[in-house]
Amino acid sequence: MSPRTTPPFRADMVGSLLRTAPLKDARAKFSKGEIDAGALQDVEDREIEKIIKKQAEVGLKLATDGEFRRSWWHFDFFRGLSGVSPFTTETGIKFHGVETKHEGIKITGKVDFTGHPMIEHFKFLKAHCNVTPKMTIPAPSTFHFRQGRVAISQDVYPDYDAFFADIAAAWRKTIRAFYDAGCRYLQLDDTAWSMICDPNERAQSKARGDDPDTLPAIYARVTNEALAGKPADMAITMHSCRGNFRSTWIAQGGYEFVAEHLLGNTNFDGYFLEYDSDRAGGFEPLRFFPKGKKQLVLGLVTSKSGRLEPRDKIRRRIEEATKYVALEQLCLSPQCGFASTEEGNVLAEDEQWAKLRMIVELADDVWGK
Repeated sequence: MSPRTTPPFRADMVGSLLRTAPLKDARAKFSKGEIDAGALQDVEDREIEKIIKKQAEVGLKLATDGEFRRSWWHFDFFRGLSGVSPFTTETGIKFHGVETKHEGIKITGKVDFTGHPMIEHFKFLKAHCNVTPKMTIPAPSTFHFRQGRVAISQDVYPDYDAFFADIAAAWRKTIRAFYDAGCRYLQLDDTAWSMICDPNERAQSKARGDDPDTLPAIYARVTNEALAGKPADMAITMHSCRGNFRSTWIAQGGYEFVAEHLLGNTNFDGYFLEYDSDRAGGFEPLRFFPKGKKQLVLGLVTSKSGRLEPRDKIRRRIEEATKYVALEQLCLSPQCGFASTEEGNVLAEDEQWAKLRMIVELADDVWGK
């Protein structure tokens, strides 16, 4: 089996990494007004350079900036789009046994991309990489799902189709901007596809003014419109999970509800799917994965704890997946990032790096160096 020289790689990672102690300290001081934005950026730059080198040291062929300049995996990006208004919510997003900060967004104007600080963030990453720089941003479907119709101004968007058309156009511009900045590996992070598989989440979607039975087809269409015109030398993947905050989760349920639309009808180059627990269901929905050049990245290694999985168990799980997807089309990664928000999951930095090193070594064993 030949190693992959283009993304996604046999050993890959989702994106976020545990925030380091100097970074946490600088962000705390910045929030108290003890240091200015320039001083915070200096610390971010220094800590990002360190983790870029660390990712190379453990053997990865890619590097992200760990999302070190963000507090959320998604809201930081959303707030940089035109038409988006952040606000303080009455409650946080409720995970099992824990709740996030009380932040949210509303769509109060026409959605558009007119430039974004994350373009510069990518340029810094690329300038300091000797491996493939990978950028992560939220997916267009995530921009809609947990907000729902109730969060979208009826005055601005009386026509729902116009809203989805503007989302697709904004992400098309985003993709082009990253490409022009030199990005050739972009990942769209998405909780919508996985969460909508949970009957409880579908009930909440109805309460937000949507018909969840129609959303998979809508999301597939919007995704493909966003990807329209994607340069041939740019790999765009998606990652989907059921929630990741301080090692907890929101939803459960296998991919059957969305598999045909997600795997069969979207034009991604690769798919990172969460498969580290029974909450993700079995591999049967992978029967919709098309033969060919696309890659399916199995998230068999959990980022929610520091315990290293038995390697034989991971190998067996990969073999099970080959009942539906050829080994040549499979890769391996953690099931999610290690810090989807700045708070991070409940494990140590050394445990995080041990997980990534194990993934590299397992990939070498399974697919060859």
